[in-house]
Amino acid sequence: MEEDFKHMVRIARKDVNGNKTIINALTDIKGVGKALSGALCTTLELDPNQKIGYLSDEAVIDLEKAIRNPQNCKLPQWMLNRRNDYETGETTHLIESDLVMRLRDDLNRMKKTRSYKGRRHEVGLPVRGQRTKSTFRKGGSVGVRRRRG
Repeated sequence: MEEDFKHMVRIARKDVNGNKTIINALTDIKGVGKALSGALCTTLELDPNQKIGYLSDEAVIDLEKAIRNPQNCKLPQWMLNRRNDYETGETTHLIESDLVMRLRDDLNRMKKTRSYKGRRHEVGLPVRGQRTKSTFRKGGSVGVRRRRG
């Protein structure tokens, strides 16, 4: 059993520590969170508490296919991170560099069209309606001056 253990497992162009459990190891991949990794373990009938280093090569390949296309695993659409894409209108799931590039493209599009969210991103202010009276300050603290005494 000990000779089958892999200390590093390569999944979706990412090296994952083999000592981690499957559910925690999958969260190291950008675009995969706890909920998605748990759902993938359930649909692929893997023990989420098993160490990922003990998985066979076939199971790792199946896991990678499921991560790249989770919509093929009969997962609900709300678990995917790219619903109703702006350009294509399709619902997909992006991971790693694809996710980073698409988010950067979205931000650049919002900035170029001068939308409210784009302008807030440019200035570095909160985008989702938070209050800014006391938080999101860039400089030193602002307060009441003490009297010299």
